[in-house]
Amino acid sequence: MTLNKLPIGKKAIITKVGGEGALRLRLLDMGLIPKTRVSVRKIAPLGDPIEIDIRGYELTLRIEDAKNIEVKCIDE
Repeated sequence: MTLNKLPIGKKAIITKVGGEGALRLRLLDMGLIPKTRVSVRKIAPLGDPIEIDIRGYELTLRIEDAKNIEVKCIDE
């Protein structure tokens, strides 16, 4: 599953960061690194962008960028 399909409030672990070149490096620089926990906090009224919790801070991502991040849901 990709990050853009993760329901609000569900927790997941990043398994893979896709994209190429500068896009992939930008995602990694923002802390979107494999084995990191993430959850979706909010989705904008029109569906783009989304706000996520990662490493103790909130990060806003466009849907197109979130489609490059593969996650695995975790049960807590």
